[in-house]
Amino acid sequence: MAASEDLEDLPGVGPATAEKLTENGFDSYQGIAVASPGELSNTADIGESSAADIIQAAREAADIGGFESGAEVLERREQIGKLSWGVEEVDELLGGGVETQSITEVYGEFGAGKSQVTHQLAVNVQLPAEHGGLEGSSIFIDSEDTFRPERIEQMVDGLDEDVIEDTMVLHGIAEDGEADAGNDDLFDDLVESILDKIHVAKAFNSNHQILLAEKAQELASEGQDEEFPVRLLAVDSLTAHFRAEYVGRGELADRQQKLNKHLHDLMRVGDLNNTAVVVTNQVAANPDSFFGDPTQPIGGNILGHTSTFRLYLRKSKGDKRIVRLVDAPNLPDGEGVMRVEEGGLMAE
Repeated sequence: MAASEDLEDLPGVGPATAEKLTENGFDSYQGIAVASPGELSNTADIGESSAADIIQAAREAADIGGFESGAEVLERREQIGKLSWGVEEVDELLGGGVETQSITEVYGEFGAGKSQVTHQLAVNVQLPAEHGGLEGSSIFIDSEDTFRPERIEQMVDGLDEDVIEDTMVLHGIAEDGEADAGNDDLFDDLVESILDKIHVAKAFNSNHQILLAEKAQELASEGQDEEFPVRLLAVDSLTAHFRAEYVGRGELADRQQKLNKHLHDLMRVGDLNNTAVVVTNQVAANPDSFFGDPTQPIGGNILGHTSTFRLYLRKSKGDKRIVRLVDAPNLPDGEGVMRVEEGGLMAE
């Protein structure tokens, strides 16, 4: 493998070590450079001292670890993509849409529409750029058995005709000028193509979920040179298994430690592959709250600090949902309104 041969240029990395690193998703200098010695040691069955030397060499080769100017940061941020919700008011709230290279947390009570958001984004990420898409594929880690391919079909059907036709051209379903949103055969082919580009895995417990995040890095890295690179990683929901398996205050420290590692694995996928990471989160009622909304997201400070953007979904009348931006590094707090219909997320 070409990736293995490249890794063998690092001091202390032979063919066997390179193969183990590649198999576990460490297939680039950048991926190794941001790893910890303990992580690399366990992966490649080498001592921590040797792992530290390999990481240092990778950092020098990849030019990682130094300072850069604000102008360089601005130039790098210009590569960040914005994935549209398909709801103008919410996109404005987010400064244009869901950012790549960031973790966006969507939390709310049961039935608020969290899974609807992940399904809609899995469709929207495959749309042409002029329609708010990122022209990429998605990975969907499903911990609550929420993914429904039938819902994807409904959401594709809910797109505007011109969006459907332009997406048919992008996916190679029809030639420019020959796409027809009303053609049942072409529409069925488009739905099949979109479903084919959503990589779904069901997580059976927290350890399996952590493993799937590591596998997601492999999948995203391998597909970066393909026509539809991975541009969305959705986890629905992030905290369900951790909440069920670690019960009581005595388990809290272990839960938070594992959750922290999991979040950093997800962050790595986003950073290394210019991918948007969207996680849904469950909530709990705070009995000490006498004023305002007592609903609080699970995960504590670890999730609060790691999420770049935090959105709170709240039920309103009928199919209306209130989308509140709770936290963002560069945007003011605010609220937007959307509707959850058969055709997907719609403007109010």
